[in-house]
Amino acid sequence: MVFVVKGFNVEITGAVLPHRCCGKQRRQRVLFWFLGFVFHRHHEKVFVKTNQTTAKAKTRAKARTDHPPPQQTVIENRNFRAPDIEINMDTDTDIGRNIRLLCKEGQLKEALHLLRFMSRPDFSTYSSLLHACLKSKALPEVKLVHAHMMMIGTKYQAEVITASRLVSVYAKCGNLVNARRVLAEIHQPDAISWNAMIAAYSRHGHDEESLTLFCQMQQTGISPDHFTLATVLPVCGNLEALKWGKEIHEAAIRSSFRFDVFVGSALVDMYVKCYYLEDARKVFDRMPVRDVVSWNAMMAGYAQSGHVHEALKLFEEMPEQNVISWNVLIAGYAQNGHVDEALELFQKMPKRDIVSWTTMLTGFVQSGRVDEAVEHFEKMPERNVVSWSTMIAGYAQNGHAGEGLELFKQMLLAGVKPNPITFSGVLPACGNLSVLKNGKQVHEDIIRRGFESNIFLRNCLIDMYAKCGRIEDARQVFDKTSTRNVVSWTTMIVGYAMHGYGTQALQAFEQMQNSGIKPNNVTLIGVLSACCHAGLVDDGWQYFNGMIEVYNITPTLEHYCCMVDILGRAGHLDAAQDFITKMPMQPDAAVWRTLLGACRLHADITLAEHVVQYLIELDSKNAAHYVLLSNIYASSGRWDDAEKVWKLMKDRRIEKVPGCSWIDVKNKTYTFLVGDRSHPETHKIYAVLETLSAQIKEAGYVPDTDFVLHDVEEEQKVHIIHYHSEKLAIAFGLISIPAGMPIRIVKNLRVCGDCHSAIKFISKIVGRQITVRDANRFHHFKDGQCSCGNYW
Repeated sequence: MVFVVKGFNVEITGAVLPHRCCGKQRRQRVLFWFLGFVFHRHHEKVFVKTNQTTAKAKTRAKARTDHPPPQQTVIENRNFRAPDIEINMDTDTDIGRNIRLLCKEGQLKEALHLLRFMSRPDFSTYSSLLHACLKSKALPEVKLVHAHMMMIGTKYQAEVITASRLVSVYAKCGNLVNARRVLAEIHQPDAISWNAMIAAYSRHGHDEESLTLFCQMQQTGISPDHFTLATVLPVCGNLEALKWGKEIHEAAIRSSFRFDVFVGSALVDMYVKCYYLEDARKVFDRMPVRDVVSWNAMMAGYAQSGHVHEALKLFEEMPEQNVISWNVLIAGYAQNGHVDEALELFQKMPKRDIVSWTTMLTGFVQSGRVDEAVEHFEKMPERNVVSWSTMIAGYAQNGHAGEGLELFKQMLLAGVKPNPITFSGVLPACGNLSVLKNGKQVHEDIIRRGFESNIFLRNCLIDMYAKCGRIEDARQVFDKTSTRNVVSWTTMIVGYAMHGYGTQALQAFEQMQNSGIKPNNVTLIGVLSACCHAGLVDDGWQYFNGMIEVYNITPTLEHYCCMVDILGRAGHLDAAQDFITKMPMQPDAAVWRTLLGACRLHADITLAEHVVQYLIELDSKNAAHYVLLSNIYASSGRWDDAEKVWKLMKDRRIEKVPGCSWIDVKNKTYTFLVGDRSHPETHKIYAVLETLSAQIKEAGYVPDTDFVLHDVEEEQKVHIIHYHSEKLAIAFGLISIPAGMPIRIVKNLRVCGDCHSAIKFISKIVGRQITVRDANRFHHFKDGQCSCGNYW
């Protein structure tokens, strides 16, 4: 057959394919590898350098390369015919010696060039080539060596040593698919082959596949060695598969491997990850020989479980400490909230590496000390993708999403390639700011970089689209996720709840259970939130009461807070108060604040005054408590009491967060306050509002001045509510976004009842969908209706 590729012919005849390679699939595979070899040689120009110790042999080899005999057609010729004719050259032994020497000198391409002239390379030749490939992480060259083995008819199924080496090199180069294929074709793979494959799966995070392969290894009758046990035990720890870990421990005790330091360290690590510290300590104490890995594993167990003093004691007892020891101890202190102690240790370190700097950075970020984190980040002598990703996530998690996105841009400009961890910090930043265009750009970048199948990122994408108001896009990502975990389902349920689609949220919850995924405590928070936003009181009670018996989940403060919200929004204020008094734990400020919000909604001043006393006692500096009580007084006309609350805030130097709304237009965010006139197009914005005001009044809109919390005349109240921030943002959207396109705005507080009513009329008059994301949920306005059904 003849292949024409970019203007030159490649002819492959049956003579090239040895009889041992018969069979359609086998021949197709050989053709595939062979063409890869041809294309590689067509684009590579190889020069063989001479060495004095082998000058004579290499000169003859070069002569054969530069001046091929007439009957031979080489790759450089345009009409290529595979060399199926005997080449008069040095023996395989001489060529193999030259190849091994070239590999040792790092001249892999030259060595591969000589490989063409060997009729039957031995194991040492292939091993040298594969070792050189592995050293330079040259996966294409590994494939060429593999192709050569297949072309000359090498039965690596029978040559286990060669095949094992090939499995190991493929695995270490990250090509697990080819490694597994080679392993499957070995008639009787040895422990080395199995170990290489098991370790590769573990190294690339495929713990379940690694454990499955370990089981298959035992089923074939191959006994695991100390390397197998030391590899698979950490896998058991990662999966928290304590049963498997204990069985392997028993197997190690029955064998001589119980004294192996690597197996002992792996056992300590496994028990630590399974939260069995006592068992880990028993193994550690019984180890006849301990290395620094053993000490670090035991110390990490104490540190991660909160026993930082025990970790420090172990650290001081260590015969020698390396930089990892210091990093483990610093991480333990930082993760348990002792950031100052962690910083003190960091400053005492005799030698720091990039992990030390990043560990300390993580401590600052997790404790919310963003300013110190930024200062630390800027002082770092070097930064890698982990450092950048940590700082980006720190911004996003601590309310500085805009700075996080800006830092991501700086990271790209610095030439640092993002990884999945980076994107897991960027996507929440896009969601928190509700910047859909940025989120879509990040999504496209994830696809370009080949990370789309990452389940963690897919869950982040679902969350991002939901928070950006695109619940349909969130569902599309969810539906295309082949393997969904509990986080996938929970994120989708919470997304539906956030948008007020209670029925869809509960349907997704039922589908989740039918698929065999067990809900966790966050899932139930999403379910209860869905019941709250949809007014499903009876369903809320049913799910809450079944948490322990049906789902084996103990309710937390968050679940109790959801139930208070369900009862309060529905007007069952006495039941909500009674529910709080019967809670098995002390209610926090969030629970009481939820009840106070219900008092505001239903104008229950007496209960509100009672609730505020608890709130001031628990959190006296939070402006939200005072503002809610003041608003309750104002809406009831008790202006003197409202004024007293404002004076109390002033005396205690408590500042109210001003309400604002923002909208994204052409990659720029515009923010509006009530009565804002700072925008360059203020006159157009206010002109549009005046026109809309007349139109919606004619359509039946009546201003609701109960939401004006100032003691002024009625006419002035109408004027104030007319220029609320969300209305200004919508007016700007109408003059900036093309006709027919949806308008999306975000408000930092709960949208007021008057604006909610006005936006319904506006959506019908202008014929657009208007989406408003406030502090509690999404409102989708279309054709004069809102997705919340006036229940929010």
